Amino acid sequence: MTHAHEVTEPQVADTAWSRARATVMNEVVDTALRLFSTQGFDATTIDQIVRESGVSQRSLFRYFGTKEDIVLGGVAERGERAAALLSGRPPSEDPWQALRAAFRAVDEKSGDDRDRALRVARLITETPALQAAAAAKHQRWQRALVPAMAARLGGADAEFEARAIVAAALACLGTATEAWIAAGGLEGLDALDTFYERAVRAVRR
Repeated sequence: MTHAHEVTEPQVADTAWSRARATVMNEVVDTALRLFSTQGFDATTIDQIVRESGVSQRSLFRYFGTKEDIVLGGVAERGERAAALLSGRPPSEDPWQALRAAFRAVDEKSGDDRDRALRVARLITETPALQAAAAAKHQRWQRALVPAMAARLGGADAEFEARAIVAAALACLGTATEAWIAAGGLEGLDALDTFYERAVRAVRR
């Protein structure tokens, strides 16, 4: 009989596999970002990433799907996490503040360090293929966030207002990211949060 506080062997195996998978994925990302930074995203081939990271091509595509996904990672999934966090914010909280808190919590949970976050953000802004892929993934953010925001707002115009607020908030996040990159990633994600708040204040004036 297994007590509630005990960890079963399948759970231990699953946790160990998850840690091993995360380690491999991080190694692939670090290798790819190094290659992208030195020779450019378009000029870097999957074969190079496979050779330098030591994983098989089959494993790489199982983890990431596309070369773009190596950079963008779980961008779409972060939108779903942000929506879940938004739904959990206090109902009385200002919608913009609730979104800010959700975005910040997602960044903190992602585990990205300042240097990697800055390299990824800079690479996206400099690479048209990544800009297009990121835009498509951010559409998924909107589809996830709008229902959560509409539920907070209530009323006959809730969905319309939610679409406007979410679209504006994501635009503010983009503006904040550009400013953060221009500042060289100063002070890490805290500065990104500050830039986002400044952008929101400008929109709400």
